Amino acid sequence: MKAFKDGVLIDVREPNEYYAGHVDGAINIPLSTLQQRIEEIRAMGKPLYLYCQSGNRSGMAEMLLRAHGIKEVYNIGGLYEARQFVEAV
Repeated sequence: MKAFKDGVLIDVREPNEYYAGHVDGAINIPLSTLQQRIEEIRAMGKPLYLYCQSGNRSGMAEMLLRAHGIKEVYNIGGLYEARQFVEAV
């Protein structure tokens, strides 16, 4: 896995969850809108690091993106794990 600084951190929770607290530098693309935003995400052209509250939705998002041919996508788990991941790089 490449370092986070080379990629995009995506919070796949709903906007109200994101605004209640998120990892600095993360962008909010809710799982519920992911299907409609595939081309926007593909155009980012960088590794994608996904998280949610527990890791379940980010896991579903990872599978969806991989099914659309996006290869460099990683589920880094829940909010707590995402914060640890960002601090470690």
